[in-house]
Amino acid sequence: MERPEPALSREREDAMNGWYGPMAGGGLLMGLTGLLVLVALVAAGVWLVRTAGRPGERGGSGSRAAAVLAERYARGEIDDDEYERRRRILDGDHPAR
Repeated sequence: MERPEPALSREREDAMNGWYGPMAGGGLLMGLTGLLVLVALVAAGVWLVRTAGRPGERGGSGSRAAAVLAERYARGEIDDDEYERRRRILDGDHPAR
């Protein structure tokens, strides 16, 4: 004699048919958010690696100041001693006063 299949509860039947209630898209939203965070972390890592190799550009204005100093030296506006003193200050290697 065949055994009759038990009747499913309404909740289980809905779940089996693909309806999970009002939070049905929660898994998709969490997955996309996780992917977005992962992409942001990779992008931040790439940016850090690229900028770490350029010590003069970290401060932003440091390389510009060095360029102006070199231009003034090339034009003869400042002498050797003044150029070296200011370059050491820009490099952070200035003596205590």
